[in-house]
Amino acid sequence: MMIIKNGKVYDPTNKIDGEITDIYVKDGKIVEEPVKERNNNDDIIIDAKGMLVMPGGVDIHSHIAGPKVTKARVMCPDDHRKDVVHKTKITRSGTGYTIPTTFVTGYRYAKLGYTFVAEAASPPIATRHTHEEFNDIPLIDKTAYILMGSNHFVLDNIKKGNFDGLKNYVGFLLNATKGYAIKIVNPGGVENWKWGKNVNGLDDTVINYGVTPREILQNLAKVRRELNLPHAIHVHCNNLGSPGNFKTTLETIDALKGEPIHITHIQFNSYAGDGWANFASAASEISNKINSSDNTTVDVGQVIFGNATTMTADGPWQHTVYKLSHQNKWVNVDAEMETGAGIVPYIFKENNAVNAIQWAIGLEIFLLIKDPFKVCLTTDHPNAGPFYYYPNVVEYLMSKKKRDEMLNKVHAKAKERTTLANIDREYTLQEIVTITRAATAKIMGLKNKGHLGAGADADIAIYKFDENNIANSFSSAKYVIKDGKIVVKDGEIIENHFGRTYYVKVKGEANDEIKETFEKFYSVSFENYAVEDVYVPKREVIECYKE
Repeated sequence: MMIIKNGKVYDPTNKIDGEITDIYVKDGKIVEEPVKERNNNDDIIIDAKGMLVMPGGVDIHSHIAGPKVTKARVMCPDDHRKDVVHKTKITRSGTGYTIPTTFVTGYRYAKLGYTFVAEAASPPIATRHTHEEFNDIPLIDKTAYILMGSNHFVLDNIKKGNFDGLKNYVGFLLNATKGYAIKIVNPGGVENWKWGKNVNGLDDTVINYGVTPREILQNLAKVRRELNLPHAIHVHCNNLGSPGNFKTTLETIDALKGEPIHITHIQFNSYAGDGWANFASAASEISNKINSSDNTTVDVGQVIFGNATTMTADGPWQHTVYKLSHQNKWVNVDAEMETGAGIVPYIFKENNAVNAIQWAIGLEIFLLIKDPFKVCLTTDHPNAGPFYYYPNVVEYLMSKKKRDEMLNKVHAKAKERTTLANIDREYTLQEIVTITRAATAKIMGLKNKGHLGAGADADIAIYKFDENNIANSFSSAKYVIKDGKIVVKDGEIIENHFGRTYYVKVKGEANDEIKETFEKFYSVSFENYAVEDVYVPKREVIECYKE
């Protein structure tokens, strides 16, 4: 048994807020305190006196594996030269500042105290590659959301009004890819991009199908409910990145008519103004909507100043970023009948008015949303910046002084066109644990993650905390326990350990129409499409139905 003694425990799910209490671990799980006095010399004792004890971090939205991540690594050799990681007796070498190699990704998440990460956008036809990279990422549990918002079979079934066919196909697709959730990116717009077009609103039509983004969202939300998936539809809204797009975001929430929706990197969808000249924050309008809505959760996509690598299935937006940023690199990909992608390196600059306002908008949203169980910490890694800058974001949230110092340093329009300077709220430690652990696990439906109650996975992070240096406190955990094993000590990896891959098992199977369409139009045969068990050697299957 492992016993973590004398630590200040933070566990929002179980309403433990800084109480000094002991945590007991056995066989990879957290267990109740033994009834009788124990005297076992084999026990592992961690004295956490004066330290913070909390669940392992859960990242609801990151880009860590799959074809576009690999392609971004290839197109950005300068990113590798900037950040070389040398091997140790335990760890392998690697590279990558914004796009770390697989092993470095696992190491850096673990050192931060994170133990579960969701790859946010996997194209079905290439999800085998996503799983291959999962198998190369150590120390953390992983899962993948499957892109569906511009998939031929999805659009065709909606066009035909065949909801049962749609539900069956989504079930088949999740089973075939060993995926976890329905991901929707710029619904309809990615399909239109194949013809050099986009959609501008929820009632525009998708070329060749005659369906609308509104219909895509509503139908997939209903499918999610009927398949009993653990996570709501995970939505990258239309008009991402465009001035005035907050109206589309509000309309998207209303369009769901109470069905659960998780809107990702919402900072990029909270913009006012009708052009870049009067670009401004609409964080107040967005936050008010979330505060009054029972069906909506978000993650923020907080901007980090410096280098980023933007990558998304939203091909038309990536072309816009390419033109706006004057970069000489741009990749566009059409993933057959399913989705697309774009990749553009980018630099967020403190002295750039738009970038400074974007930075402020993310913090506004965090601070204006009243219930921390509705908002999650992300940088949309690596789109708005690397995930290992989370501790800096935590410091801004906990210290008005620190964020005011930065606000006074960046372009003056950030203060003029946002309300950040007028917000006095400072997050508590309990709220930080909520937005990085308890809320993320709850929103994803991970019952054994994000808390320290009996039966939870023994994924635990322990920190030495200095309120005068908050970012440094969370940059390197004192201990990280994964599945009951100490994998990080004093900020260093001390043991190799491979986590599990999570996926759902749902109703749905391929019918003759699906198989015939594959043989006609796909570049792979139907028999070679599904991800075999051999690609997922360590797994956690969530069954969403009972026979």
